[in-house]
Amino acid sequence: MLAALLSVVMLASPLPHAGSARECATPSIDRYQQWIASGEGTTVPATGSMLVPARHRGYTAKIEFLNDEWHVAVLWLANEFEAQADLSRSAGFRLTYSATDDVYLQLRPASHWSGGAQWATRIPSTHGRTVTRFFSFRPSAWGPVAELGQPAHSFATAVSEARGFVFVGKTPNKLAFHGLRVDRYTPPCL
Repeated sequence: MLAALLSVVMLASPLPHAGSARECATPSIDRYQQWIASGEGTTVPATGSMLVPARHRGYTAKIEFLNDEWHVAVLWLANEFEAQADLSRSAGFRLTYSATDDVYLQLRPASHWSGGAQWATRIPSTHGRTVTRFFSFRPSAWGPVAELGQPAHSFATAVSEARGFVFVGKTPNKLAFHGLRVDRYTPPCL
């Protein structure tokens, strides 16, 4: 009788889904631990982690792009450089952020990590307000940044070998990232 009751309770209990995972033991935003100022372009911070304690709890990733030059900020999707994530079954991602100007998000694969010629989507300015927006992984929503060149790899490669999101912009910008949920993907904590 007890075994039957336990099996009913277990079947009735919902299984945890990707979005319900707890934060990592070290600073993270939705389990993403590696938000990095790359040292490319004049930024504050210039290098290192962009994570700072948030007002209420948790963390925010902040970076300021200074001057009219290319700037780069990096997020490793699996929390370490040598790792990658297969996002080919994902519909896209929900980003909670603020930006004082437009910025591009490049989806960089492990096999073509370096160089500016990458598949990108525009992350529009919020005029400094915090918003949450969904960005699709439909190929039509992605393309090259004209000044940086045409990618030598397919968008399917970028999605299936995703090593990181790289935020690039050529104008002064104050960026803050408060949340990131990728459909069908939860990063491992390190």
